[in-house]
Amino acid sequence: MGRYRQLILVLAFLCVLLIVAEVFGLRDHFSVKLLHQRLIENPVSGLALFVLLFALGNLIQIPGWIFLAAAVLAFGRTWGGLATYCAATISCAITFITVRLIGGDAIRQLKSPLATRLINRLDAHPIRNVVILRTIFQTLAALNYALALSGVRFRDYMTGTLIGLPLPIAAYCLLFDYVFDLTHIT
Repeated sequence: MGRYRQLILVLAFLCVLLIVAEVFGLRDHFSVKLLHQRLIENPVSGLALFVLLFALGNLIQIPGWIFLAAAVLAFGRTWGGLATYCAATISCAITFITVRLIGGDAIRQLKSPLATRLINRLDAHPIRNVVILRTIFQTLAALNYALALSGVRFRDYMTGTLIGLPLPIAAYCLLFDYVFDLTHIT
């Protein structure tokens, strides 16, 4: 039971966050329309709020595309993409640090052949593997939690994150810009 203690703590933390978000209606603040409105009303404080909401949203499993769509709608594909890239990297760092503080390297401590094999593969090329995972899964909260609990070094995590996020963000920026032009959403 002792080796599962950290995983249970992380699961309890996630459950508490989700319950608090539900009870206080925090999830209602994570819509493209509301985020877009905040960014348009005051770009400076709206951007700071955007970063904070992105970090909180990442912790409570809100998809990153919602933030990207709002930023592209508010600032266009180039500046919206850059704003999202900055917010996403800060969000990933906050999630990693928070989960690592609570759960340590709990996955690394598991006595499971699957966990051992996955950790060994991650350790063989940590930056490359984080880049690949980021390119495929972007800021998926479950990925952030898993990587934090894997014991991967923060430096490798952030390097892989910084390299792996631009391509999917750019692709989504083009997609959202196209959809907004096609549907005349402004």
